Amino acid sequence: MKYLYLLLSLLAVNLATAQTKSPKDSAVGNPHYDKALAEKLGADDYGMKSYFLVILKTGSNTTADKTMVSESFRGHMENMNKLVAAGKLIVAGPFGKNELGYRGIFILDKVKTVEEARELLQTDPAIKANLLAYDLLPWYGSAALPEYLPFSDKIWKINP
Repeated sequence: MKYLYLLLSLLAVNLATAQTKSPKDSAVGNPHYDKALAEKLGADDYGMKSYFLVILKTGSNTTADKTMVSESFRGHMENMNKLVAAGKLIVAGPFGKNELGYRGIFILDKVKTVEEARELLQTDPAIKANLLAYDLLPWYGSAALPEYLPFSDKIWKINP
């Protein structure tokens, strides 16, 4: 009887402890965790961080001036390279043809506010000329995302 009482007491303590644990208490640690890398990238405990996602879409300017369009999009590409060099643009790319008028995406890093993101976007000649418009959204993604950039520069053969 004494052992049964002891066993029931231990079971009650275990149940009480299990019910008071938070989800973080039951989280599994990462054996591959690299504290220095996580700090360098600004990762939170989940390996994530905040970015701004920009969805580029067709703007209101429907000019037939091919020279102006060409110069604006050449400036668009040059501006993207400047933003990459500054560590502000970490993902960019076009969409295929679609019925939504979506043209491409940017993911902006090291940008603190929506206002700062809008200021950066206004440095783009195609946006300034209203050839491109955009939707701007806060986005929460992997803090490791910028780490792909050094590799991406090693795999292209032709630069548009």
